[in-house]
Amino acid sequence: MLIEFSIGNYRSFKDKVTFSMVAANIVAKEKELDENNVFAVDDDLKLLKSAAIYGANASGKSNLAKALKFMKWFMINSSKETQSTEKIGVEPFGLSTETEAQPSFFEIVFLLNGKKYRYGFEATQENVVSEWLFDVPRSRETRLFERINDGNSSTINLSKRFKAEGIYPKTRHNALFLSVAAQFNVERAENILAWLTRKLQIVSGLHDKGYLDYTVSCLAENNINKEEILQLIKKLDLGIRELSVKETVITPDSLPKDIPDEVKKFIFKSGSHKSTTINTLHQKFDDNGNYVSMELFDLEDQESEGTKKIVAIAGPLVDTLKDGKIVIFDEFDARLHPLISKAIVELFNSKETNSKNAQLIFMTHDTNLLSNKLFRRDQIWFTEKNKYGATDLYSLVEYKVRNDASFESDYIKGRYGAIPFIGNLSQIIGEPNA
Repeated sequence: MLIEFSIGNYRSFKDKVTFSMVAANIVAKEKELDENNVFAVDDDLKLLKSAAIYGANASGKSNLAKALKFMKWFMINSSKETQSTEKIGVEPFGLSTETEAQPSFFEIVFLLNGKKYRYGFEATQENVVSEWLFDVPRSRETRLFERINDGNSSTINLSKRFKAEGIYPKTRHNALFLSVAAQFNVERAENILAWLTRKLQIVSGLHDKGYLDYTVSCLAENNINKEEILQLIKKLDLGIRELSVKETVITPDSLPKDIPDEVKKFIFKSGSHKSTTINTLHQKFDDNGNYVSMELFDLEDQESEGTKKIVAIAGPLVDTLKDGKIVIFDEFDARLHPLISKAIVELFNSKETNSKNAQLIFMTHDTNLLSNKLFRRDQIWFTEKNKYGATDLYSLVEYKVRNDASFESDYIKGRYGAIPFIGNLSQIIGEPNA
């Protein structure tokens, strides 16, 4: 489970932002949402099942998802998919002379096998400046390792409990020790990276076609999630009664005869290829309103962009819910009707459909979801840029809000900030010159 995530320029502490899934100690009317929206890890820690992040365009919402996506990739791949001469893919904050040369800071707090971990690192484009891993085996945090690299010297304080002796000298200046330790079969490092790979997914609502392959594979291979995926698609009022997936093996002989042989050889030098056709089935009626047959539509050519998105994300959503995973969903509401967005959130905020305590974190502009009947205050977050261009991230729980307040109305009125302040547009299109 995800507990917290922090990014920023750590040495300039004021520029660090922290997002938390820890449930606040809320009373009064919002207590009614606890049974569904919150789950207890132990007597001291309760976590949220979902959270929404709002903010104006260019306020930094997507940067949170991008930063976590980079952190995940770097943790998993820095030891094996980068060379010693390669730059690290961090982007320093360029609007301040104080921070533009400072290392970028990343930290994640999570639960793995019932144990709490805190892992993070600082990096410039040239070096990993520092790196640390702590766990909480009982009540107090203990260090598993802590690494410092100031450019002139490099040291590591390593606990025997981490069982990674002799590995640090094999760690490049632009790679993470955790990643290298996993490559050398250090069990705890392997478990952490396996958790990242299997349990934490970052999804773009604008580039969701890439997830269609997963959904299609579940449907085509009679995956254990197949029936739930079909039911989700059917019940979102798309008019779809069934989905048909047909895979055809393409060989050089099946291509048109006018394609030159050398082109065929080039195409198939890695072996045969498959073509997948996805059809949606809709009911067809006569002029008296009687059902007569099922009509096949080609998903790509005949369905709306919203329908294609729902089909694409249906597989990952079902998988996340059934396996207790975490999904970070940027541009969540793109091409989705507000009621469909709300229905997806309710799947996560439910004991029945989310018995494994999966977590949904999404960035959105859909103010229809800003309701005290759907969210507690600690589930609603805002991003706002200050006058220096830096992002401020804060929760609605920081505001005193009446029990009967309309979150949506108050947000649009600017009472929580995080909205665009639009200048006078009346003079943009003037009278044509005489």
